[in-house]
Amino acid sequence: MTAHSVIWDDRRLMGLLDGKKALVMGVGNKRSIAWGIATAFQREGADLAFNWPNDRLKENVLELVATLPGHEAMPVGPCDVSKQEEIDGFFAEIDRRWGKLDILVHSIAFAAIEDLKGRFHEISRDGLKIAIDISAYSLVALSRAALPLFEKAGGGSVMSLTYNAVDRVVPSYNSMAMAKAVLEAETRYLAADLGPHNVRVNAISAGPLKTLAGSAVKGISAARDLMEAKAPLRRNITQEEVGNVAVFLASDWSRAVTGATIFADNGFNILGVTE
Repeated sequence: MTAHSVIWDDRRLMGLLDGKKALVMGVGNKRSIAWGIATAFQREGADLAFNWPNDRLKENVLELVATLPGHEAMPVGPCDVSKQEEIDGFFAEIDRRWGKLDILVHSIAFAAIEDLKGRFHEISRDGLKIAIDISAYSLVALSRAALPLFEKAGGGSVMSLTYNAVDRVVPSYNSMAMAKAVLEAETRYLAADLGPHNVRVNAISAGPLKTLAGSAVKGISAARDLMEAKAPLRRNITQEEVGNVAVFLASDWSRAVTGATIFADNGFNILGVTE
């Protein structure tokens, strides 16, 4: 066995995210994309932190976190991203516990049910404001709060979750499509703004998974069936596959990638006519 092969074998024992501190925001239940990302991160050696947005989801998050090895040492707490004081308090606690941050995952989305069920021209002004505030502006607010911690780490990686309804009309996505369009624009502007701090900002455009948020969109099951029938790879995506894309974006392997929207949808986004 050559010296080179010995070095390579040793490297294979290391996780891609060994020693990294990762805050994963937006876990709702075990089907959440955020949960798939979190478990992939832990597999690759990252230390994890989580939030819950309200009392309704608190127990869900705590029960899931309790299933992870080393959960006793994980920072977990309340953070409603529509409230600046909660963001400030939560990141102050991360700073106290860790003193730095390497990775921030934004997997946060909300839209009023009535704006998802109706016709697009009937969406409400207030509903659209709320959808953009929680689903999109929160990326700016969280990135700003994380920046001092990224600087202590020597840089960082921010990623959010989007969907191809930004470029293609998806029935009933309505106000959420508008929020995701804002989110993708923010990704590019934040990448340009935070790049001098060695902070990368990217988005993952995942295919239609059966998640808590996705269940509110009429026709999401049909979208999954269409992907299986028509996507170039002729199958649906999984949480694990999205998690692996997130690992790439969080790791040094993507150190030259920023401001990008990475599709994890089995190639469905390249199709025009699917009939």
